[in-house]
Amino acid sequence: MTAFINILLTFTMVFSGIYSQIDFILNPQKYGGITLDTSSLPEPVKKPEFDGFIDLPQVKMHYRIYGKSGRQPLILVHGNGGSVNSLDEAAQYLANDYTVYLPESRCHGQSSDPGEISYELMAADLKDFIAALGLEKPVIVGHSDGAINAITLAADYPDVPGAIIACGANSHPKTFKLYFPLGVAIRNIFAPDKLNDMMLTLPDFTPEYLAKVTCPAYIVSGQFDIMWISDTVYISENIKGSDMAVIKGADHSSYMSHDGRQTYVLAKTWLNGKGI
Repeated sequence: MTAFINILLTFTMVFSGIYSQIDFILNPQKYGGITLDTSSLPEPVKKPEFDGFIDLPQVKMHYRIYGKSGRQPLILVHGNGGSVNSLDEAAQYLANDYTVYLPESRCHGQSSDPGEISYELMAADLKDFIAALGLEKPVIVGHSDGAINAITLAADYPDVPGAIIACGANSHPKTFKLYFPLGVAIRNIFAPDKLNDMMLTLPDFTPEYLAKVTCPAYIVSGQFDIMWISDTVYISENIKGSDMAVIKGADHSSYMSHDGRQTYVLAKTWLNGKGI
């Protein structure tokens, strides 16, 4: 009976996901469909102000800082398997308007590997990073796993972030389009990795958990992302007062780690609209 229920739930989720993809084509405004115009941008700030490490309670974290001090702090959080280089171009553009911090999550890049990893642990590390640097109400812009970290931080430590922009977050592994977890699972057979294990088993964002997010939130995905658009709707609908956008023609990374100019336009436009 349990197996039948799981099959039924999976079928229902896939059907709902396919419906949302088709409906987006017909009614993009219903899902906050947008196109990012990068025709007029400031010059990127090429040189970081800092590139080094900080000792946190559970991890020695590598990070960079771009932009002059004293501005609104903005933290860019990379995805699974990423590093400071993943969102470096985005940081260079955003540094024109913000003081931009690029931390590397535990078990990633040059940061240390304490042996365990989860979204809760990474969110706690991020909270410790913010406290150690004395940042007041930073904006958190996360991509993929970084977006999940941003949501987790805002739910577990609601007084810490000033706002979050979560790009490409999924609420549960079951909301991925089937090709993606299948590929990760096959890869994990030949090269077992705790980062893959995490993606295949976490997160599990219930409506009650998402309701704990109280800061301004922007829930974003690409039209051709690795999770269904219906999951972006689910996350946004359960974070009270959040805004949602689906970027036309974009995939999971095209507007983030593959093009920092689009990240700049996405973040700057929304934050200006919020007066942040």
